[in-house]
Amino acid sequence: MPRERGEKVVATNRRARHDYLIEKTYEAGLVLTGTEVKSLRQGRANLTDGYAYIDGGEAYLDAVHIPEYSQGHWTNHAAKRTRKLLLHREEIVKLSHAISAGGYTLVPLKLYFSDGRAKVEIAVAKGKREFDKRQTLRERQDKREAERAMRTRNRMGD
Repeated sequence: MPRERGEKVVATNRRARHDYLIEKTYEAGLVLTGTEVKSLRQGRANLTDGYAYIDGGEAYLDAVHIPEYSQGHWTNHAAKRTRKLLLHREEIVKLSHAISAGGYTLVPLKLYFSDGRAKVEIAVAKGKREFDKRQTLRERQDKREAERAMRTRNRMGD
């Protein structure tokens, strides 16, 4: 029985949702050292530059910054090392096919603890062009303005 229950989010990659069109998400485990886990439990990680790739039938997470553990000494880890992802063989095959189709990449969306185990949510994503980003922002702004107009109209009716 795990000591912890539920989900505790350590870091999210909000920039990924802005820069990429998310197609499908997967949950993957991480192979970590002891000081990396302790640093994550302190809530310290950065996913902004991170990406995942498949090499030799195995998935890896690269350029994710997990700072060194403050109480760690010579046992500390490198902050931006390549970490192995734990996925089922079928999932790795699906991901490799999606990436090889072209235009797609693997992006980490969030890093969290699920029942005490470190997990990362990775997504098969396609890069947005500048036009798409502007259009998304414009749609969000229009929706906000419409909601604001509805609220003021509802207040007038009271």
